[in-house]
Amino acid sequence: MSKQFLRSITSVGANVREAVNAQSKPCFIHKLSIAQKECDESMYWFEILKETDFISTIEFDSMHNQCNEVLKLIRSLIITTKKKLITYNS
Repeated sequence: MSKQFLRSITSVGANVREAVNAQSKPCFIHKLSIAQKECDESMYWFEILKETDFISTIEFDSMHNQCNEVLKLIRSLIITTKKKLITYNS
């Protein structure tokens, strides 16, 4: 379980970095979409780790909230970029 969590949480940062270096807006959106999915999966693993008492409620609250903030930022970037792409192509 911890390996799966480690894979998903590190994938968020890796995909955001790839998005920053994307060669096009669609590629940027695609990489951020993957980061979004991995962030959501990481939140799931936080929930499992808490329910199995692997982490405390205090640890869970802090990390889960931070992950949720990252997820909101990624979603906002995707929405804004899509809007700009539509406006640009119109």
